[in-house]
Amino acid sequence: MLRDALNQGARLLEALLTNPAYFWRLAAIVILADVVFTHAIVRFVPYTEIDWTTYMAQVDVYLSGIRDYSLIEGPTGPLVYPAGHVYIYRFLHFVTDSGSNLQLAQNIFTALYAVSLVLSCAIYRQTKVVPNWIILLFPLSKRLHSIFVLRLFNDCWAVVVMQTAVLSYQNGWDDIGTFLFSMALSIKMCILLYLPGLLAILFKRGGLLSTLRHSATIVLAQVLFASPFLRENASSYLQRSFDFGRIFLYKWTVNWRFVKEETFLSPLWATGLLVGQAAALIAFGLWRWFGKDGGVWVVVRRGLQRPRAPAGVVPVTANDIAMILFTSNLIGILFARSLHYQFYAWYAQQLPFLVWKTPYPLVLKFAVLLCIEYAWNVFPSTRLSSAILLCANTCLLVGIWES
Repeated sequence: MLRDALNQGARLLEALLTNPAYFWRLAAIVILADVVFTHAIVRFVPYTEIDWTTYMAQVDVYLSGIRDYSLIEGPTGPLVYPAGHVYIYRFLHFVTDSGSNLQLAQNIFTALYAVSLVLSCAIYRQTKVVPNWIILLFPLSKRLHSIFVLRLFNDCWAVVVMQTAVLSYQNGWDDIGTFLFSMALSIKMCILLYLPGLLAILFKRGGLLSTLRHSATIVLAQVLFASPFLRENASSYLQRSFDFGRIFLYKWTVNWRFVKEETFLSPLWATGLLVGQAAALIAFGLWRWFGKDGGVWVVVRRGLQRPRAPAGVVPVTANDIAMILFTSNLIGILFARSLHYQFYAWYAQQLPFLVWKTPYPLVLKFAVLLCIEYAWNVFPSTRLSSAILLCANTCLLVGIWES
């Protein structure tokens, strides 16, 4: 009797971990357990004030009728995020009694974290290439929980909207996906890291004219979201919300601590990183993202010859979409001028998928994940932690190249 029960339990466990038909059963267990764990974090771990008060103060200025971005500031500095950020924190300002009800705010972010888990599971399931058990890694990041429920950063909202966009593209809902992409971009500029990969997908799937239409949708949606601010002072809005020349403080960098401060702040260093990012994107575009279609030039030629038809030779799968978009994002993160701790949210839930796609032995896959998680949890960052992060991210990208 006991042996039969144990055997049955072992078979059920094996099915949960490996059988695709049991994926959502395991996902439900993981999500529920992580939500309970996250509630415990909110209850027992002290909240750390970083930007919440500033967000609320900036909303106060917005509510006073000010629409000129150059005049909207808070305790820690000016408003430097696009219009979608303002609207989200305007809502949070309203429901949390001008930001004073922190417990409610943390509960909202706990729910947001749960949504991110559901979306991540759905994205992974659509790819049909990763084992069920890989989602057991989602709840293990200390830093990611902190970003969501102990810091209340706006990165969380941008990431969740972008996850919804990825899932839309995987299901073939390209118009919805593009609108959601633009929504995510209206919350934080970091979403532009996905753009090179997204353009490759849209060109393969829809062709030249379709890609131009989607590009116009992104731009027009940005104009729609930002119209009150653009009418008041367009230059100020664009300069602050999409400041490509922003210089970050050296003391907060997670990824370049081993570089001297004068080098970190130099324009030459910034240019070098931009060139490196462009080179990596071009390399993946030339030799990886269009490989199944016979190469990039085959796709480009088809797209120019038949601008109304899909330029790709083979269908773009849900796995292709996740792989290309996540890789585009990873390249941007690898060459970012500076990464702050909240930026880990940009790719934390993508890492298990990406590392699984590498040809590395299982022990090396876990080593890469552990190194990345370790580096993001060292505060303040050190030369060693930054070097480990760079090596691990590079190792991951090389593995993706070899996949």
